[in-house]
Amino acid sequence: MPIPSRAALVDHLVRTRIAGDVATPRDNNLSHYRKLANGDRHYWLGLELGDRWTDEQDVLAVMAERCGVNDDPAHRQGQDTIDPELTVDALERMAARLRKAADGRERVLFATGHPGGLLDVHRQTADALRRAGCEIVRIPSGLIADEGLVVQFADVAMLERGATLWHTHSPAPMAAILDAMAHLGRPLPGLVVADHGWAGCAGQRGLDAIGYADCNDPALFLGESEGTLQVTVPLDDHVTDPRFYDPMTDYLLHAAGLLEDEPAEPAVEEPAA
Repeated sequence: MPIPSRAALVDHLVRTRIAGDVATPRDNNLSHYRKLANGDRHYWLGLELGDRWTDEQDVLAVMAERCGVNDDPAHRQGQDTIDPELTVDALERMAARLRKAADGRERVLFATGHPGGLLDVHRQTADALRRAGCEIVRIPSGLIADEGLVVQFADVAMLERGATLWHTHSPAPMAAILDAMAHLGRPLPGLVVADHGWAGCAGQRGLDAIGYADCNDPALFLGESEGTLQVTVPLDDHVTDPRFYDPMTDYLLHAAGLLEDEPAEPAVEEPAA
């Protein structure tokens, strides 16, 4: 399929509800912002926010700026939004960091707490960086976190419980990986590409971290605003069909110069003599 233009991608994001009028309702967003501001560490996603974000309205202001939610504090119920232009802007910033990783042949770790939605986005990105010469980090075996196993396949680390890949916001699985690597004397990754607490934990540990976040997960946007994370891409992280993310991934990898078998520019015929 052809690489979408920016305008075509924006249209696609809105049509598939990856951005635009998203499925996450306004009251759910505000509830999460309030819980983060009240110090509920489940919503900090592995970041150490201290007492810097104790006002729910400050959190809302950052989310309006970086994610595109409605900035009206009086809007308490109903529809909320992600600005697709902000999504594409963040994808382009992410592409620049991926290009830097490729140019430097960096060691890159991929992880997801949303395997039902974002697993293949991460897998395709890992494949592209490996082709470019990066080392995709293999995690130590036998790791346990949150009463589950930290596993890796398709180059992406995830949490497994009872033979099921787990949706998790927890930073504990990423902490288990990084602690085990340090214990084994293995060099830590130069870049972590992740989401949820996997990204937050990596950024908090001082690693370069980029990732994806939904409009009800404000912590990673706060982390980006403070410089703890390098890029946070706003999107609905679990739409009805994971294939909907494919044009977005193509756009990302094309912008990074990492897309395999990109169509050649059409030849220009010389005018007849």
